Amino acid sequence: MNLKFFASRTISLYMSRLFVVRSLSVLAGLVLILMTLDLLGESGDVLAYPGNGDAQLWYYVSLRAPQLVARFLPFAVLLGTLITLATLNQNSEVIAMKAAGVSAHQILAPLVLASVVIAALSFGFNDRIVTRATATLTAWQQVKYGPVPPSRDAAVDVWVRINDDLIHVDQAIGRGAATKLQGITYYDRNGPSLTKIVHSDSAVQVPGGWQLRGANEFDVTQGVMRRLPDMIVGKDITADRFTLSSVDGDSRSFGALATAIADLKAAGRPTASLETVLWHKISGPMSSILMPLLAGVAGFGLARSGKLFIRAVIGMGLGFAYFVADNFGLAMGNLGAYPPILAAWAPFVLFLLIGETVLIRTEE
Repeated sequence: MNLKFFASRTISLYMSRLFVVRSLSVLAGLVLILMTLDLLGESGDVLAYPGNGDAQLWYYVSLRAPQLVARFLPFAVLLGTLITLATLNQNSEVIAMKAAGVSAHQILAPLVLASVVIAALSFGFNDRIVTRATATLTAWQQVKYGPVPPSRDAAVDVWVRINDDLIHVDQAIGRGAATKLQGITYYDRNGPSLTKIVHSDSAVQVPGGWQLRGANEFDVTQGVMRRLPDMIVGKDITADRFTLSSVDGDSRSFGALATAIADLKAAGRPTASLETVLWHKISGPMSSILMPLLAGVAGFGLARSGKLFIRAVIGMGLGFAYFVADNFGLAMGNLGAYPPILAAWAPFVLFLLIGETVLIRTEE
């Protein structure tokens, strides 16, 4: 029995090069087509803001393209594997390798190793570039493609309820006692009836609540606007009610999201959905490692038997079935129906076993 993981250095480099070139070519084509379609749909909104032009369109492309790369990289690896193995099979190169004693696992080994490198690069790309692009694009879209808020880490458009009253904050910057609120509006309600609206450009936390600086009060019952000295609202409202009210896992790096989850747990807030996103930041890029195994069925069998197309369809079906299961698990984790670790890792483990079973039963 041949227990070597790689058949030979020459074969490994040859297959890795074919696989990587084809996967990157497919990825470039997908991103180019999808970016064009996306830009056609969003260009009107971008240009609708006064003063926006070609520079803002290219800026939008620079923020949206990393998201498309991260989302469709596993699809590109799947299609790149199918194209590579189908081509090798069609040219009888797979038959020649198997006749020389190379096993199916040794044929796929160079592709799996290249996928491990791709997965590692994908994790770094997602953590360092995609999260920042997502945070900036989200903030830009919230202001209708106008001037981007000065702080990317700011929580924007936050609503907090205390008894019958409501507080709306445009931006909450900082953490803990150093948190500062900008554009705060306090809605004083008596049951279902609105009695007063108080607005201030900024507020800071003080003992007993939040101090509004230079507030304007509108008395709804009398229809009178008056200027008020500094006043305190929001008694017993902690800073995390503003800064952690809407944590977007996609806009935070792995470390930043882990810190936010720890803060939420300390505040007694639910974190199951964010923990699912945290684990998926690892399992998502690792899906590229599964693609050669799931699509490997396309590389074997006799090409002249007429079943090469059927094998390619089976490989593609297994790959897309994984993406469906992965999205389903992520959705169940966000809803709290599955534990976070199970939601993020169950599809990966399941299809790893399925891919190995198919490969062993059909080729080994």
